[in-house]
Amino acid sequence: MQPFQTLSRRRLLGGAAAVLPTAAMAQLLASETSEGRHSHHPARVRRVIWLFMHGGPSHVDLFDPKPELARRAGQPLPDSLGSVETRRKVAHNPLLGPVKPFRRHGESGIEISDFLPHLAELADEMCVIRSCHGDSVNHPQSVYQLNTGSILMGKPSVGSWISYGLGSENEDLPAFVVLPDPGGGLKGGPPAWGSGFLPAAHQGTTLRAGDTPILHLHSAAGHPPDRQRALLDLVGRFNRRHMAARAADTLLDARQRAYELAYRMQSAAPEAVDLAGESEATKKLYGLDEPVTREFGTRCLLARRLIERGVRFVQLYSGDTNGWDAHEDVLKNHTEYAARTDRPVAALLRDLRQRGLLEDTLVIWGGEFGRMPMSEKGTGRDHNPWGYTTVLFGAGVKHGHVHGATDDFGLRAAVDKVHVHDLHATLLHLLGLDHERLTFRHNGRDERLTDVAGRVVRGILA
Repeated sequence: MQPFQTLSRRRLLGGAAAVLPTAAMAQLLASETSEGRHSHHPARVRRVIWLFMHGGPSHVDLFDPKPELARRAGQPLPDSLGSVETRRKVAHNPLLGPVKPFRRHGESGIEISDFLPHLAELADEMCVIRSCHGDSVNHPQSVYQLNTGSILMGKPSVGSWISYGLGSENEDLPAFVVLPDPGGGLKGGPPAWGSGFLPAAHQGTTLRAGDTPILHLHSAAGHPPDRQRALLDLVGRFNRRHMAARAADTLLDARQRAYELAYRMQSAAPEAVDLAGESEATKKLYGLDEPVTREFGTRCLLARRLIERGVRFVQLYSGDTNGWDAHEDVLKNHTEYAARTDRPVAALLRDLRQRGLLEDTLVIWGGEFGRMPMSEKGTGRDHNPWGYTTVLFGAGVKHGHVHGATDDFGLRAAVDKVHVHDLHATLLHLLGLDHERLTFRHNGRDERLTDVAGRVVRGILA
């Protein structure tokens, strides 16, 4: 074996990587991190939890009641609505009425489907945007657009932009954490939370389901903390000497920062993901006592623990390869996924409120698109990006409020339309960031999350 004192710098860096193989380090190797960034104006929101219902939940069966659709069920879509772009050939299929009843809830009287009895109890805390729309009828492109502002792969995700713009509130944990569905199969895959052309330090750090949310978090056998700390300090001295004689090397700087964050995470992350200290009452609230809700409830509880410890942006996915993609049978599909998620989401909101966290936390519920009013195979629905619903809770938005509307059949956004770019502009605004000023120079162009579009939706702001 080569003596330690004759190791090359390259081998020394490789050795450091061997004793710090955490997910965070692997994701932070490529470039520099943000430091000392500031908001553009006073923020209403400090942190965000995005509950992404993968597959496309049906707005006309959950949050957007359409009496005319119910009355004309079985008839064709009226010619007055013109041609319809669909993924499958359903444009001339009979209309399918709402598959479960809608009822008014709370003092606001917001109508919510019987699919979601627990969330319905929180109607007066909702800001329901019924006029969202995007630009693609396909899953991957729509997943990318809702996450990155573009239907094309490779752009930075919302969480990455927020991390780049604001940095982290906790130097021992990443700013942006993703909790994927353990079933896997997200349409479009991990680029949905990638950093694109932003420094790689800002991409989402994924936490797995189960007892080991972060792989390789603990030191390898034979590498106690004091030895690991000494090795990092030695690598740091070599790096500083190397950089002092050369122009700024952001790649090397990011690599060193990655080692340091990975080292700190070995202390902070195990405690953050350990639910042993949670009370039985809290675990029951989230549904950890029931097989149907246990998995999603666990991730909702983890999301609360992460934002409580300074993680700025947490994205939590519901739905595996197909998820809420109800082509075959809306009633069967949505009964299953609503049963898994309704109680845990309501629990998350109640828990955040009782801890005082909802005062400066924004919670987003929604999918990459909605569903068509026309039937598919008699009991299912095709994709609909032209009009769908996103629901907001918490800081900075009106409560017990409905914004915008689709047409009488729920086909297209018709009143106070909110494009994906508008949703992103509003989210950044609430975080204290001007979407037109949050830019990154790439290939000679100042890129931004909202491209050359987007407007803040003032009608939903509290």
